[in-house]
Amino acid sequence: MEGRAALLMVDVQRDFCAGGALEAPRAEEIIPALNRHIADASAHGTSIYASRDWHPAVTRHFKEYGGEWPPHCVQNSRGAEFHPQLQLPHDAIVVSKGDDPARPGYSAFDGRTEAGRLLLDDLRARGITSVSVAGLTTDYCVKETVQDALRAGLKVTVLTDAIAGINVKPGDADRALSQMEHGGATLAR
Repeated sequence: MEGRAALLMVDVQRDFCAGGALEAPRAEEIIPALNRHIADASAHGTSIYASRDWHPAVTRHFKEYGGEWPPHCVQNSRGAEFHPQLQLPHDAIVVSKGDDPARPGYSAFDGRTEAGRLLLDDLRARGITSVSVAGLTTDYCVKETVQDALRAGLKVTVLTDAIAGINVKPGDADRALSQMEHGGATLAR
């Protein structure tokens, strides 16, 4: 039996966009592509997931507590909101991650739906065997999400027109794309 597909948008939140606490260069440029993918998924009855960083105010993920990042996407803050131009449908399944103060929570597979179900468990319950992944950032949360999806045996397509990287070191996003492709993901627009 052929499985179902899902669209998984990773962390398209204010803090990763222009003026945010941890801005990914050119993040706004992917919003039109994301909205096209959302519209296409909706038209085909494809399940749509949207992960979000949902960090507590005190977490080892942040510099002041031993991590590598400035505070960002703190629970219930403006920076944790989805980008206002992202056209998420009302029935999108929100997956919150990064809420464990001891773990960074890069992968959407570390997160839970609003009903408390782990992302992988929710995908399996819906018979989903393939995911198209887009969002922010290519070199961290997108990469970790894709790698976990592949480890779980899912077919993965990375929507390269709808991702943007942080590039802490020049070329990080390109290296991440190469790692995802070599790991078994398909790169597509």
